[in-house]
Amino acid sequence: MRVLIANDKFKGSLTANEAAAAIAAGLPEEWEIDLCPIADGGEGFTETMLAALGGKWVEVETVDAVHRARTARYAVTPSGLAVMEMASACGYEHIAEVDRDLMNSSTYGVGLMLQDAAGRKEVERILIGLGGSATNDGGVGMVAALGGLFLDAEEDVLMATPAGLTDLAMVDLSGMAKLPPVDVACDVENPLLGENGATEVFGPQKGAGEIERPQLEKFLTRLMEITQAEALAETPGAGAAGGLGFGMMHFLNAELHPGFDLVAEAMDLSSRIAEADLVITGEGSLDEQSLSGKGPVGVARLAKDLGKPVLGLAGQIDKEVRGCGLFDQCGALTDFDLPVAMLMEGAADLLTRRVRELRDLLPLV
Repeated sequence: MRVLIANDKFKGSLTANEAAAAIAAGLPEEWEIDLCPIADGGEGFTETMLAALGGKWVEVETVDAVHRARTARYAVTPSGLAVMEMASACGYEHIAEVDRDLMNSSTYGVGLMLQDAAGRKEVERILIGLGGSATNDGGVGMVAALGGLFLDAEEDVLMATPAGLTDLAMVDLSGMAKLPPVDVACDVENPLLGENGATEVFGPQKGAGEIERPQLEKFLTRLMEITQAEALAETPGAGAAGGLGFGMMHFLNAELHPGFDLVAEAMDLSSRIAEADLVITGEGSLDEQSLSGKGPVGVARLAKDLGKPVLGLAGQIDKEVRGCGLFDQCGALTDFDLPVAMLMEGAADLLTRRVRELRDLLPLV
């Protein structure tokens, strides 16, 4: 029996590598296991791509979403590709709940990372993943770090945050640093604005309450109007990372790509699925958002196209995913009916146990 384990992280509990090891521990020792941890643009994306493409880590001094000094890192491959994730600088997990303030947060640290990569002679192209952000600034902080200016009607320079740009009247890009071509790995398809946009869908989980959300939506709408980029605002993925997808497309002429597709190609995932008798995938939460481009659903779709049975594992699994027809069997840690804190703390052991309990699926293969 050959089993491909291609899972993402269990956010807050296990890295993708740790989760894959826990899943493997629940399978018979005599089975052949192909471990293939994945990422789709969020945390772990750079590590996944580095494992597939080779290269070296590079450290850079930058700032986090609330502008505190931080050391981030990215990878440079032998082909001259700099691979990074915005979350290394401005990720949600770096900001304690008490410090979260979307109105005064920005992607300035992302701009510093991009500038550092652009300054390396061996870097010919940049690939950046957008998941796991702690920002909702449409990329204005990134632009400011690269030399762009946001001005009011009197041509005074404004602070590049949502709160600082209430009087935004014009943007001056004449001093922008030159970057090599930039590609973006995006794990969502949300537009910039509206009920499915950056603020309404992702703002609440980043701490935006009923007062902040209208203010953030107004700010992003104004940014779209000033830049005259209405078409880009509707592009799938423009709302990724608090509108950073929009900002990278407009200000950097970057191209957005489904993050899972990039990882799947780099890791030769289709071939590895074709060689497997069973595919196991999953992540911390399999929910309605997962169906819009998340890695585990991408794995399941590839497997189904190749006629392979798929087991889906997660901390919790919504009914939309259970009923989507992509998974032959689903197993959630919440099935154990334990307090959330215990599920998070004991995720590895519980994941192993859940795999063992689902062996009634295995005659299907």
